[in-house]
Amino acid sequence: MESVLPPGVAPLLGRAGRVVVLSGAGMSADSGVPTFRDELTGLWARFDAHQLATAEAFHADPDLVWGWYEWRRARVRRARPNPGHLATATIEALIPDTVVVSQNVDDLHERAGSRAPIHLHGSLFAPRCVAEDAHPAVFSDSEDDEAADPGTGGRLSPPSCVRCGALVRPGVVWFGEVLPEAALTAAVEAAAACDVLLAVGTSGVVYPAAEIPRIAARSGAAVIQINPQPTSLDQICTVNLRGSAAQVLPTLVEAAFGIARQA
Repeated sequence: MESVLPPGVAPLLGRAGRVVVLSGAGMSADSGVPTFRDELTGLWARFDAHQLATAEAFHADPDLVWGWYEWRRARVRRARPNPGHLATATIEALIPDTVVVSQNVDDLHERAGSRAPIHLHGSLFAPRCVAEDAHPAVFSDSEDDEAADPGTGGRLSPPSCVRCGALVRPGVVWFGEVLPEAALTAAVEAAAACDVLLAVGTSGVVYPAAEIPRIAARSGAAVIQINPQPTSLDQICTVNLRGSAAQVLPTLVEAAFGIARQA
């Protein structure tokens, strides 16, 4: 895989003091997690993901939407971090001033060893009360998270808030909702101050997340993109590396720091 790296790319990362890793759906896809654009399967094949992922859908039929998200959580639990996730954690270990910003709602970065990735679009593993303003992040989940497995999927009743009795909703950002202000601010500040930004497996079309690599480029950082296909970010990147996160990112880390890749 050494041939995928043009001359001079590895030193950009190896000499960096501040790094941002922006991961998109392509990072998790290498672990077998379907992207949001993939067709639904099983009992969910007759539904449109874009219609299920709204506050309106949840309030209209909470059992349906909660069941779908539990099905998604079960699929993520069965997935394992891939070499791209492990390479990201290695960058953090070698460059302490590294910030991981993820557009994904899974926990694969955490399981790979990343300390505290910023989840721009929330997390499947952080459900919250629908009465968010009154009782933020207070919820009841009596089921054993590891044991609960909806299998092929189905309707499931969401738990209730232990403080106010309101329903608990998935802790993700739905269509029509704004990104968490603190997460977005932290990501923008990190991008504006970094030496290198790695855009890994992101299409660069979902805003405001798509603006983060552009902020880094305008601030003088080297933007290295890893993606199998051309994206809207190509023109602002210092280097475009064609390939998957699981293949190219470990190769880059190995070349930048002179270490053997993790399996």
